[in-house]
Amino acid sequence: MAATISTRMLILGSGPAGLSAAIYGARAGLAPIVVQGIQPGGQLTITTDVENYPGFADVIQGPWLMEQMQKQAEHVGAKMVWDTIVEVDFSRRPFRLVGDGGTVYTGDTIVIATGAQARWLNLPSEEHLKGRGVSACATCDGFFYRGKKVAVIGGGNTAVEEAIYMTNHSHDVTLIHRRDSLRAEKILQDRLFAHPSINVLWNKEVVQFVGGGQPEGLVAVELRDTRTGEVSRLEAEGGFVAIGHSPATELFKGKIALDADGYIKVETGTTRTSIDGVFACGDVMDKVYRQAVTAAGTGCMAALDCERFLAEAEFEASVAA
Repeated sequence: MAATISTRMLILGSGPAGLSAAIYGARAGLAPIVVQGIQPGGQLTITTDVENYPGFADVIQGPWLMEQMQKQAEHVGAKMVWDTIVEVDFSRRPFRLVGDGGTVYTGDTIVIATGAQARWLNLPSEEHLKGRGVSACATCDGFFYRGKKVAVIGGGNTAVEEAIYMTNHSHDVTLIHRRDSLRAEKILQDRLFAHPSINVLWNKEVVQFVGGGQPEGLVAVELRDTRTGEVSRLEAEGGFVAIGHSPATELFKGKIALDADGYIKVETGTTRTSIDGVFACGDVMDKVYRQAVTAAGTGCMAALDCERFLAEAEFEASVAA
């Protein structure tokens, strides 16, 4: 018979958002349980140098930061469970969820912190050079390429915003797009085309990222013209893939309100979702900022929202009795 685990606060995801929610929830006496998911620690566990998380004078390692967050959460009373949720029922409280091993979890409140994954080009050379010149986050890693030639791949808002952002660090930014027009909002396009440090290469797709040097790093991007098939080479020490993100919300389709891009909708200024008692934080509801520190901030918000929800529910129950 499958085991059943019950808690007042069940957290799905163990990145900065989920662990911050766990820390605040535990300190509020909610004894939260964190179901860590398929990637315990979230995307920071595959991020090497972290230079923009407040409180550290030196560059720190992403896996180390997540390890410290987990230890802190456990120290104040949160419990970690290595499992992945495969089924959810938000039709009544306590909410019922099922792990891939059959374990049943029930929670008086749920915090969804399952995150989002950057979309990649799925090239072998891209995988080989990740963290060594190839990145999917200019605001995370752009500082490491100050004064260097960089390329941004994409044609939507994300790509244009990242190209403009990179001009804070580089005077030689090239935006590579496989079509002859951008999908980004016109105001962003106007800013892009007006910037003297940005060049646009139209009708070009990336064939491969080229590595070199000791230690090995990105030295160039090989391109193919989408009209003529002609192959060319662009020198670059930084390559930023900016073709969007995919929120981890497949499990919640039809169960909770999502926006057109698949992100969980929350009430403005809160982490409350369309289901009373279910809260969302981090990149699963944030398509704009997508930073570890903003995810942690919304994790704190989610825990405080849970605490208030439970207090109000218990008060109403006592009045009714």
